[in-house]
Amino acid sequence: MTRATIDDVARASGTSKKTVSRVLNNEPNVRDTVRERVLAAMAQLHYRPLTSARSLATNRSFMIGLLYDNRSPSYIMEVQTGVLEACEAQHYSMMVQPLVSAATDFVERVEDILSRHRPDGLILTPPITDHPQLLARLRQGGLPFASIAPRHPGDCIGVMLREREAAAAMVDHLVSLGHRRIAHILGDPEHGAGIWRLAGFRDGLRRAGLQENPAYMVQGRFSFDSGVAAMRQLLALPQRPTALFAADDDMAVGAIWAAAEAGVSVPGEVSICGFDDTTIATQVWPPLTTVHQPVREMGRRATEELLLRVLDKGEPRMVEVDYEMRIRASTAAPA
Repeated sequence: MTRATIDDVARASGTSKKTVSRVLNNEPNVRDTVRERVLAAMAQLHYRPLTSARSLATNRSFMIGLLYDNRSPSYIMEVQTGVLEACEAQHYSMMVQPLVSAATDFVERVEDILSRHRPDGLILTPPITDHPQLLARLRQGGLPFASIAPRHPGDCIGVMLREREAAAAMVDHLVSLGHRRIAHILGDPEHGAGIWRLAGFRDGLRRAGLQENPAYMVQGRFSFDSGVAAMRQLLALPQRPTALFAADDDMAVGAIWAAAEAGVSVPGEVSICGFDDTTIATQVWPPLTTVHQPVREMGRRATEELLLRVLDKGEPRMVEVDYEMRIRASTAAPA
C-alpha cells in the first residue's frame, strides 16, 4: 500500500504544501474552512506525517521526555496516560525514562539521555521535580521543562495540588468520626508531597486541639513495604492509635496488610486512610478512604503547559487542580 504524502494532501485539499504544514503544526493564520479541508483530506488519505521530515523542517524532535523516580506503578501509569493524551493532541511522541535521582551520576545520566534523544522538552515528576542540580542544568541549557507537584511552584511551570489543605481535611474526617489517637506514616522527606502532607497532618491536629505524639509519627518511603514496616511499629506500641493517615495509598495498603497479618480489624480496631486515590485504593479490602489526586489530569495539564512554551503558543503557568475526598470502608468511628 502506497503511503500518502504531503503533496497528495495538498492536491486533495486544493491547498499548498506550506498550508498543509501549517495545519500539521497547529499554526495560526489558517482560515477555519481551509483547515477543515486539509484535515478532511488527511483523514480520507489516511495521511500520517513522517516525524523525521517534520524534524528536519522545523529543527524539532517532536518528542517530550517523561522522567520519573517513583516507586508507585499506578501513579506513574496514570501520569503517562495524561502526558500521552496531551502529546498526541499536538502530534508529539512520548519518551519515558525511569531514573534513580539519588544516584551520584544522576545529572550526567539525564544529560546522556538528552544528547541521544534530543526531546523538545521534559516532564519532571516528584522527587525529580525538586532536584536542584538538574534544575540548574536544565535552566542553564535552556531546555523547556514542566514540573508536577514541585516543592517551589513559583519557580517553574506545570501543575500542582493543594496537598497541605487536602491532608488537613483528611485529619478533619478522622476527628469527625471521633478519633483522637491519630498516627501518620510520613512520605519521603526529600519529596515535596511528603513535606506538604506532613504539614497538613499537623494543621489538622492543631485545628482539633490535639497534641502531636512522636510515637505515632513513623517514617515511610512512599512504598508498600515501608507501610508494612511502619504499621508493625505502630501495632507494637502499648497504646495503639485508633486511626492512621498514610501519606500515600501504597503505604496505606501496606498498613492494611500488616494489620491483617496481626489479626487487627480495619476499621473495627483501627481506621486507615491514604492519599492519591490510585487504582489500588479500590482493589484492597476494605476499600481505602483517600484523597483523590487527579494524576492523569495532572500529567495532561503539565504537558499542555510545556507544549505552550515549546511551540510558543501562549504564556505557560503553574496550574492548580482540585482534590476530592473519597470516603470508603477503611475508616469508621473508633470502637
